Amino acid sequence: MVSSGAGMFGEEKFHHFEEWFSTQKRGIFPKDFLYFDGNSFHWLYMYEAGLDVPSEFEIIDFPGGLYAAATDIDQQTDMDAMNTEVDRFLRENGFERDKARPQLGNVITSPAAQAAMGYEQMNYYFPIKIKNT
Repeated sequence: MVSSGAGMFGEEKFHHFEEWFSTQKRGIFPKDFLYFDGNSFHWLYMYEAGLDVPSEFEIIDFPGGLYAAATDIDQQTDMDAMNTEVDRFLRENGFERDKARPQLGNVITSPAAQAAMGYEQMNYYFPIKIKNT
């Protein structure tokens, strides 16, 4: 992954990171992900061979694995309700949260869809593992 490094929205490096990845060819699925480490945000972009990455950004190994995904309206999500539903799904299907990896999120709405709907949708990715019984 290409990493913005730790920071907060409004900081120059986050602005530069968004400017850079916004110039990349957009596919059907967004390639940028965000996570919060308890103190700062980290903005990530999927690295592909041949990608021209500015020297101010680091290429990092990011631990993959299984994720449960949920979708809601960006900045309007009732996280308590979402977490309750995710936990119920995990319990009923033999999984548990994997606390060794961060939760991720990304906005999945294209600019045209956002204009039509009046809001953006966000995917939330919860790291999971098979439950040890």
